[in-house]
Amino acid sequence: MGENFEVGSLASPSRLVVGTGGFRSMELLEASLVKSGASIATVALRRVDPAVKGSLYELLGDLNVTLLPNTAGCYSAEEAIRLAELAREAFETNVVKLEVIGDDVTLLPDAVETLRAAETLVARGFEVWAYTSDDLIVALRLEQIGCVAVMPLGSPIGSGLGIRNPHAIALLAERLSVPVLLDAGVGTASDAALAMELGCDGVLAASAINRALDPVLMAGAIRDAVAAGRAAFLAGRIPPRLLAEASTTNLGRPDLFVG
Repeated sequence: MGENFEVGSLASPSRLVVGTGGFRSMELLEASLVKSGASIATVALRRVDPAVKGSLYELLGDLNVTLLPNTAGCYSAEEAIRLAELAREAFETNVVKLEVIGDDVTLLPDAVETLRAAETLVARGFEVWAYTSDDLIVALRLEQIGCVAVMPLGSPIGSGLGIRNPHAIALLAERLSVPVLLDAGVGTASDAALAMELGCDGVLAASAINRALDPVLMAGAIRDAVAAGRAAFLAGRIPPRLLAEASTTNLGRPDLFVG
């Protein structure tokens, strides 16, 4: 991918996607979105009523932020497919973030149901952004099915634990040809920077922003972290070494000349 962030038919000047749930007020959400610089935001369909004045739908439209419907809260392929179809009807979009949960305690994704739902949705013409585990084989299967983006978790939803398995995330970013966005587990700006340094194409942040003491300030911090992490990835880090290596050579040191 180049520096223009593109996923399927969507394009954005920012590689940060913001989740809109959990904010204490609509005003705080608006200020956080503006500060984040994001132009794509995920929305659980059940939270939006397009007919209500002052709704989240209206706010995103006023800010020129693209609404990405999310099947959050679904526990089966059938339920997720049904919700995606409702989103397409309500918001006239074929783009959907697919989320199928397998356990209501950990909120970990159900790989089997996610694959089932993704296959059906792609066949019905949806552009699927698939939330999944950090399992490479599952991610590859989602890519093969035709998902336009794969979104592995760094750690459980809302945990703020960061990236618990950096090697797995780096492997996904290296092996997949579709965009990889870190989804779930971001707790602070350094987590977002690490995701980008590992090769992710983007980051989704929700709880890290809406649960921060100052959501607006955190939105700006994560915005900057995503940009810095991307720059560091493109720059290419030095290889880790077990021993020290001087940054300057001994060439020309006068004390090393033998008289």
